[in-house]
Amino acid sequence: MGIWLTVAQLAIVANLLLLAALSYVWGRNFRAFGSKHTLGLLIFAAALFFENGLALYFFSVHPVTHAWISTGAEIAQIGMMLLRVFELVGIGFLAWITWD
Repeated sequence: MGIWLTVAQLAIVANLLLLAALSYVWGRNFRAFGSKHTLGLLIFAAALFFENGLALYFFSVHPVTHAWISTGAEIAQIGMMLLRVFELVGIGFLAWITWD
């Protein structure tokens, strides 16, 4: 497996950790205040968590997609990695705003 897929997997794991922490904060806020805004953030985090979990499964565990991704063109691997890293930047910014 190339460096690009390793970076993508690390970004996915970081996304999952940040989303779990954000879900905890937003879930606690929703229970305390009951606002639609915090419910929307909680649903958003759950959807992204599911998407990242599925991506980690396909990138790491599933035999067919793992083989397909790891033997694909390097430009495709770089593209997938960049999408995951940009997602991490966005979630990281959202986490910073939430905890500020």
